[in-house]
Amino acid sequence: MTDELDEYFPRPKQSEVALLGSIVSGSLGKGLEARLSANRLIEGLAVGRYVVIRGQTGRRFFGMITDVALETRYPEIEQSPPEEPDNFIARVYQGTLTYGRLHITPMLVLEEEGGEVRPAKTVPAHFTHVYEADPEEVAAVFGDADEPGRFHIGDPLEMPGTRIALDLARFVERSSGIFGKSGTGKTFLTRMVLAGIIQERVAVNLVFDMHNEYGWKSQDEAKQDVKGLRQLFYDGRVSVFTLDPESSRRRNSKVDYVVKIGYDQLDPEDLEMLAPLFGFTDVQTNALYMLRRRLGKKWVQTLLEEDEEDGASREEGSKAQRQRSAALTDLLAEGRLHEGTLGAIQRKLEQLRRFAFLDTHGSGEPIQQILDYLESGRNVILEFGRYGNALEAYILVANYITRRIHQAYVKRKEESLGGQRDEPRTLVITIEEAHKFLDPAIAKHTIFGTIAREMRKYNVTLLIVDQRPSGIEPEVMSQVGTRVTALLDEENDVRAVFSGVAGTAALREVLARLETKQQALILGHAVPMPIVIRTRDYRDVTQEIAGRAIDATSAEAALYG
Repeated sequence: MTDELDEYFPRPKQSEVALLGSIVSGSLGKGLEARLSANRLIEGLAVGRYVVIRGQTGRRFFGMITDVALETRYPEIEQSPPEEPDNFIARVYQGTLTYGRLHITPMLVLEEEGGEVRPAKTVPAHFTHVYEADPEEVAAVFGDADEPGRFHIGDPLEMPGTRIALDLARFVERSSGIFGKSGTGKTFLTRMVLAGIIQERVAVNLVFDMHNEYGWKSQDEAKQDVKGLRQLFYDGRVSVFTLDPESSRRRNSKVDYVVKIGYDQLDPEDLEMLAPLFGFTDVQTNALYMLRRRLGKKWVQTLLEEDEEDGASREEGSKAQRQRSAALTDLLAEGRLHEGTLGAIQRKLEQLRRFAFLDTHGSGEPIQQILDYLESGRNVILEFGRYGNALEAYILVANYITRRIHQAYVKRKEESLGGQRDEPRTLVITIEEAHKFLDPAIAKHTIFGTIAREMRKYNVTLLIVDQRPSGIEPEVMSQVGTRVTALLDEENDVRAVFSGVAGTAALREVLARLETKQQALILGHAVPMPIVIRTRDYRDVTQEIAGRAIDATSAEAALYG
């Protein structure tokens, strides 16, 4: 009996099962409208799914479902719908008088000859069939995740097992951003991307680890330990610096270097970014530069009334103190500095005493130490310990180090152009709470705004991690090459993520429908087209990297005996 039914009512072929519908209208700018086939359930289709429209000239248009809708040919049906959704009348209506409609945003065209991928600049004809994208077509667009320089970051929604590869070489070419509201897994996503960069050796990293989550180990939401980058790459590729050795010891974090910064190493530019937090007025901020010129390197010590601790005798120290006091007296007498302004600056600078990593002279040369590690190909993670909860400490240290690292890279890049040395390694600097560094009021004057606008001119880029992209200066956001965005629910933040990117109106709905965990929208320089993925579990990444390390060790042992 079954054979006879199959003869008269043949089952659809596999290619027909993948058929979603046919194009009925649309445009390149506003997107395409497709009528859903009668045998397809609209409930099984979600925004963010990829489709292929097989054109009549052999081209394949690659697009994304950005909206789904219910349509009817007769409005009267809405006034008297069938009582049951699966009765005879309802089944008669389905596919004839009522049907599903898909809104598709065309993005790329796969040429039949040579498989070349190009941006979509035209649309397919009426009634062209729309199919689900298969894994081979996705791989043709996004590349093989096993190729060198690529990193498997996740799978497309509704396509488990189809691996999406992030082109890491392009990811580090320009500054990038990882965004999402609190609780969406930004830290795990950032740690995973950093692990890929380190694994593929496309750049070296300097990570300002605000909450001690990237170095040795941290915990997930289930309070289970997960490996940090130092523990994951135990071959020496990752080093941990700390501002708080006591915190590192309590957490059993393996530390390579303790960072100390001397008051005499601070410049007004290092303190200028603290103006909103310390309460400096414009007049007081400008006065910092004058005080530095008149008082010399020990200007902060003078203002804090520190005693000399450079080995000089007490008498010599007292003489130096009197000379500095005389310089302040002269400034006041000349009318160059108001006594009230001076007193306010001294009171506000008292806040620096809270930070034990600041002392009279500092110990060693942390900037040179970091540069040496980076030049040797070692990635540096700077843990803040208990100071991670003090935004002033985070901004001060990140600004202090980044300014000097960038100056060194500018010099090295110029020397390489003059043939005096090799080109410096590409450096990615990771900062959290990025809107504090890139606020519209200060971004044009900070080193972080400069780096973002330079677009790797001196081989330095930023990895911006933030939950409030709307707080970042729009010009800087427009220069962010790749954006990995988890769920955002503030309209201003959504608008900021898409700033400077053409044709993203349809993607807003996709972003709004993301789940709170392990889903992200990726668009920009490192992917050929926007993609919505279910991100990999970080534990899977650690197991994969550990497996590669074991294989490499075995291969080396076999080679050298």
